[in-house]
Amino acid sequence: MTRTNLMARNTDMRWRLPLVCLLWEVAMIILFGVFVRFKPEADAAGWAEEKKRKNITSDAENDFYFRYPSFQDVHVMIFVGFGFLMTFLQRYGFGAVGFNFLLAAFGIQWALLMQGWLHTFENGKILIGIESLIGADFCVGSVCIAFGAILGKVSPVQLLIMTLFQVTLFSVNEYILLDLLHVKDAGGSMTIHTFGAYFGLTVTAILYRPNLDQTKDKQGSVYHSDLFSMIGTLFLWIFWPSFNSAISNHGDAQHRAAINTYCSLAACVLTTVAFSSALEKKGRLNMVHIQNATLAGGVAVGTSAEMMLTPYGSLIVGFICGIVSTLGFVFATPFLESKLRIQDTCGIHNLHAMPGLIGGIVGAVTAAAATEEIYGPEGLISAFDFSGTYAYRNPSVQGEFQAAGIAVSLGMALIGGAIVGFLLKLPFFGDPTDENCFDDDVYWEVLEDEESSLYSMQDSNGKSPTSS
Repeated sequence: MTRTNLMARNTDMRWRLPLVCLLWEVAMIILFGVFVRFKPEADAAGWAEEKKRKNITSDAENDFYFRYPSFQDVHVMIFVGFGFLMTFLQRYGFGAVGFNFLLAAFGIQWALLMQGWLHTFENGKILIGIESLIGADFCVGSVCIAFGAILGKVSPVQLLIMTLFQVTLFSVNEYILLDLLHVKDAGGSMTIHTFGAYFGLTVTAILYRPNLDQTKDKQGSVYHSDLFSMIGTLFLWIFWPSFNSAISNHGDAQHRAAINTYCSLAACVLTTVAFSSALEKKGRLNMVHIQNATLAGGVAVGTSAEMMLTPYGSLIVGFICGIVSTLGFVFATPFLESKLRIQDTCGIHNLHAMPGLIGGIVGAVTAAAATEEIYGPEGLISAFDFSGTYAYRNPSVQGEFQAAGIAVSLGMALIGGAIVGFLLKLPFFGDPTDENCFDDDVYWEVLEDEESSLYSMQDSNGKSPTSS
């Protein structure tokens, strides 16, 4: 039996994958038909009534024209940024981009329903608009983060099952934080990054493979795979200000969120380069650090981005996160694998988990330190929605609730990740054997000449996040 046939026998997706995809899409069609309708801004009759009721004279005032540019940027980050960021593995480029594409397209449909039931359910219907699409992308962003921890070690069916449950848990966690606790988290340091990262780390800990050393030759990178990964980095880095400001209130909050993110990202690059050079032999830069740690500033400023963090405060956050993330790749990743049995393929602990926690803490401190002198009386009320049900709150109380949000996200991620991890251990999902991990040939058609070229490429200097 040939090598390819042996892998196909162990991981045959001929019936499982089509069955999951087709049943899921049929279920989505039915559920969308029953529940989903356009918001007034996207409905022909509804928009006409809305214009008359609010005395709107121009279609340019439709929310679409304010939100769609940010939606485009976020959409590119999810499908291009995250997808190409994970192509550093020399033999898993198809799996990185293709499975990211699959789980995101799978997840946004369920996210529209889950978030709709929790946030925009009116008179038995879910009303969706452009902001709903941004929210769905945010949701699957957390799944893309978790995917980074298990990249190359699971089957597409396992990924789809994980996406189904993670989207559900994300939506519930988001509802608890944003609606019940009324925390501010515009860029998702807590709801997206902390939750997604610790969920993924817990799943990969449950799915621990003690014999993964059999694939050490495939866990490294080669020159061109690192170059493709850098494409993802640059897309994420460029569009991150849109990500953190996409759902902020129009006006000063959205403007401020973009500026704070921009400054934090810029500072993060400098400290990442400095520490990468200082920690590597002969002062050479490690491409793993440049691909990942340079983005940590965007993660860490997410919660506080729309607050009065100030530009110099943003620079401080980016400065710190470049150091923390780079040190994480050098010291924390090997420790997690050798001592805690956490095999983190993409190093999401260093890019999303630790910076996410830092972001939550920075948000809590910034909220607690808010004053009328800084924000102005009306600005303070507007920035934290201290009105109606929440008129009793002051900055100190808001800071306490922000801190509580960190704990809730951590708890939901760890408990949910453990449950889903044990579910994915069930033996009928077609996961690869240890020697077949990190290999496109297991689940993808690879042309014979390309396959032979792929297996002949060896780079003794190639490194992955797990080997740095």
